[in-house]
Amino acid sequence: MKKLFLASLIAGAMSLPAFAADYTIIAPANPGGGWDQTARSIQTVMQQEGISGNVQVQNVPGAGGTIGLAQFASQAAGNPNSLIVGGYVMVGAILTNKSPVTLKDVTPIARLTGEYEAIVVPASSPFQTMGDLVEALKKDPGSVSWGGGSAGGTDHIAVGLIAKAAGVDPTKINYIAFSGGGEALAAILGSQVSAGISGYGEFESQVKSGTLRLLAVSSDERIAGVDAPTLKESGLDVSVQNWRMIAAAPGLSDEQKAAVSADIEKLVKSAGWQETLKTKGWADTYLSGPAFDEQLAKDVAATETVLKDIGLVK
Repeated sequence: MKKLFLASLIAGAMSLPAFAADYTIIAPANPGGGWDQTARSIQTVMQQEGISGNVQVQNVPGAGGTIGLAQFASQAAGNPNSLIVGGYVMVGAILTNKSPVTLKDVTPIARLTGEYEAIVVPASSPFQTMGDLVEALKKDPGSVSWGGGSAGGTDHIAVGLIAKAAGVDPTKINYIAFSGGGEALAAILGSQVSAGISGYGEFESQVKSGTLRLLAVSSDERIAGVDAPTLKESGLDVSVQNWRMIAAAPGLSDEQKAAVSADIEKLVKSAGWQETLKTKGWADTYLSGPAFDEQLAKDVAATETVLKDIGLVK
């Protein structure tokens, strides 16, 4: 009986799915924003696709992700089951906040998605077009308040570039930074700011319901299914794409890094992830390995140049 019992236990164990690892993902922002959505999408798909049996998401907001990054770098060192979401916003925040912890202090794994910026106003706004908003900006830059994500992030950079393209001193813009997409959306819907700027996905449901008016998008060409002109069509030579990445903890062995990279590759190639990209309106910009390391270094250098240009970094 004892042998039969042991045999049945072994057989039962062998029939269970073989999950790779249980992950904890740090979303270094409040719930509702792009990083939070990215982390929770990874959580859902990893579990649904059987890549990991249990994935937890923790929100550690503040300072454009640099608080979460610093906590992650110190507390997760050597832990192959800890991940953090980051991206273009974090690159800018590291520079503007003069963060002592940078992306060199973690283990970048892959770039995952790209998303264009959308400029919106409340339905009750007097601004009917991007031209109307720019006209007000030219008359009195301080009178136009912009609600978006962290200082020095993609949203802030895009507003600075819009001002510059319109012939307005970028250092004069009235930009109000919010640490989470939910807070920013509430301020925009409540007409506490003149206009809002963020990834299109964060405004899509409100645009479709008619509570927000979409004035323009920051893509080079019109986005399929999105009824809005580009900034270039609106007379502003500006194109900006926000990108998001995932990184592992510092101090991993080559084998541990390879295992994490393999799981992320399974994620991005899964049907569940491809469906998530369509639903969220995210572009698949997957890039990993040395090619991503090289591109990341270029993006950091380019971001520093832009931030200096618009007066956010000296």
